[in-house]
Amino acid sequence: MNLRPEQIAHTVITVGDPERVERVTRHFDRVDVKVSKREFCTHTGELNGTRLTVISTGIGTDNIDIVFNELDALVNIDLEKRTLKEAQTSLNLIRIGTSGCLQEDLPIDCWLASRYSVGYDGLLNFYESDAVRNEAWETDLDFVAGMKPYVVNGSEKLIKSLADDLEQGFTATCTGFYGPQGRQLRLPPKVADLLDKLKGVKPGGNRITNFEMETAGIYGLAALLGHEALSLNVLIANRARGEFSKDPVASVDGLIERTLDKLTNKPS
Repeated sequence: MNLRPEQIAHTVITVGDPERVERVTRHFDRVDVKVSKREFCTHTGELNGTRLTVISTGIGTDNIDIVFNELDALVNIDLEKRTLKEAQTSLNLIRIGTSGCLQEDLPIDCWLASRYSVGYDGLLNFYESDAVRNEAWETDLDFVAGMKPYVVNGSEKLIKSLADDLEQGFTATCTGFYGPQGRQLRLPPKVADLLDKLKGVKPGGNRITNFEMETAGIYGLAALLGHEALSLNVLIANRARGEFSKDPVASVDGLIERTLDKLTNKPS
């Protein structure tokens, strides 16, 4: 990501779209750092006396693997000596993104905090990750042949401080946009009824509320590396009802402003 340790704060907001970085940092009192490399755009600055970093990840958990491992390296590895630091640092990592909705009763433009996540992207299967996974729930969700799902919880600490008054959800992370989400152009998806299956299953009594492409990877890597992570979603499409947000930009901007107020303890 072309970053140095001093260029990031201990609270990091991640967004998918590089253009969304400025939509967050335009609210800052000042921006001290601006660094870009490929789809990774980073701004660090200050708002209401709180230092914050905003990073664009691009789309998908393959990019999350890069961003989260490198963020951890910036705070927990001595880059000159190439050794682990004796004292480990825990970051606060907050995703602000858009998502599709599975359940008919959830309204368009709803703000939803992902309390749980299930990954159909395979990322965590490449790490020794049993200690952070809810394997009992994974069994209930194992209906994509050849793809073992993984279930990881979000940070209860961040939910309590940033999102306890929001809709709470169980987010499915897909490995792509078309077949992996049941869409078809020329190629028919192998599991054409994937979203119906997700809509109907209730692991641990919890329904799957929404789907996107990053949350499970964020939760898995954060848990393994000792960081706190929370995914905040704007539900811009309800696939069950075939409805779409009329102004997704305004809905995302509203969630950005609310999140910044919470992070900087600004009175509502």
